Amino acid sequence: MDIRKHAPSTRKVRRDLVGGKRGNGSQSKKAIRRPDPRNIRVGPSDPSLTAVAGLVGFGSFLREQGFDQTLRKLFGNLKSRTLSTYPMETQLRLLIDAFVIGEQRIFGIEGLAVDPLLVTLAGGMLPSIDTVYRDVCRFDDNCSQRLTTLMIAEGLAPVRSLRGNRVVHLDIDTTVTPVFGAEMQGAVPGPNPHYRGRPSYHPMVARVAETDTCVNAQLRTGDTSFGNDDADFVADTIDDVRGAIGGKPLLYVRIDAAADCAAIMRTIHERGAFFLVKARMTQDLSGAVAMHLRWKTTDWDADGRPCRQVAEIDFRRGEWGESSKLPVRVIAVRSRERDSGKQLVLWEGLDWTVQTYLTNDLYSDPDDLAWDYDGRAGIEPLIAEWKTAWGIGKFSCSSFAANAATLILKLLSHNLVRRYIAERVPKLRGWRTSWVRRTILLVPGRLVRTGRSLWIRMQPRPALQLPRLE
Repeated sequence: MDIRKHAPSTRKVRRDLVGGKRGNGSQSKKAIRRPDPRNIRVGPSDPSLTAVAGLVGFGSFLREQGFDQTLRKLFGNLKSRTLSTYPMETQLRLLIDAFVIGEQRIFGIEGLAVDPLLVTLAGGMLPSIDTVYRDVCRFDDNCSQRLTTLMIAEGLAPVRSLRGNRVVHLDIDTTVTPVFGAEMQGAVPGPNPHYRGRPSYHPMVARVAETDTCVNAQLRTGDTSFGNDDADFVADTIDDVRGAIGGKPLLYVRIDAAADCAAIMRTIHERGAFFLVKARMTQDLSGAVAMHLRWKTTDWDADGRPCRQVAEIDFRRGEWGESSKLPVRVIAVRSRERDSGKQLVLWEGLDWTVQTYLTNDLYSDPDDLAWDYDGRAGIEPLIAEWKTAWGIGKFSCSSFAANAATLILKLLSHNLVRRYIAERVPKLRGWRTSWVRRTILLVPGRLVRTGRSLWIRMQPRPALQLPRLE
């Protein structure tokens, strides 16, 4: 088997953008031998070397956008400017730089003090982690809300480019973040499939699928579930997204079965958006689906047998009220090949599994709507990326408000990187954080001082022209 046929199609693109090249070992007439590393002499250390040269371009971009001034305007009053050595906006920029290059906890800042560029960008001297902890604990509910508003604004910046789209998708989901170690305010046991009985938080996040940016988030205690009480969160998120995209595009809000409640669906409907949610398979709904006889086949297998069928179910829950107040269309899809998600079998002796959806879109093709809902699955790997690459599940403070601010600050850092990529390196727009960091942030370089000027020297990367200092 020729393994080259099965190689990733994006390998050449990534190789060029990171300055790599294709291996040329096939041109050698003799076997390659690795040298003995003991024969390589270790010279004196060079304190001008940095591993994060990409922060120069990133920081220049933020300064051009006036981001540093915005931080000073919003949070500069949290500390005295005459008595404090480290202004609040400087501390927040330091945390953002640390999160951007992969640090996930506040105490990790001590390990970054060896990098000359990071120290230079921080003002020439890094604070102690005790100072940073105290500054993060200055955040109260009001300050956390201002930080959330800033995070939303940065997440909506690339969304404004979608004004010409026909459809825009807003996905809302929750996730469980277990807490280990010290006792933290608001971390209590709740629904946790992996660590039963473990104290945790239960944050709620929202993203626009077309840009993969976070457009709202809220840290909640571990025993909080998604339901009627979150209608205001959904309403505010829809209003923000609609303000960014204008009135032309159709807005679909996709949520899992937790949104099968009248308050959430009514909130979405009243704001002129379409909800597309997974239905709770209660006994009455399961019975209505099982007794339905007219199914439309939309796909066949290799043997010519139907493998996917769609039907509209005549069903209404009592809590939905009259149809004129909350129109709900119930769509059922049964398949022989579905191998993901919760499997529900309603027909004895038949290998059909069924999925049911609710929507207020009364005109689109039901099968198209079911496929459209499947696009919501993209929020799951994004949340996983926020956890592994940005550490949104790692908290360091006993204060709930401080942990909420840290969560929002990490999501703000993610949005800033996505905006930086969209405007400066659009070729990387579809890449995940690990590859983005390797390509444009974790770049080795040398910090050189010439007279009164600072220069950063980096490896040549022909296909990726990083911003230069002239």
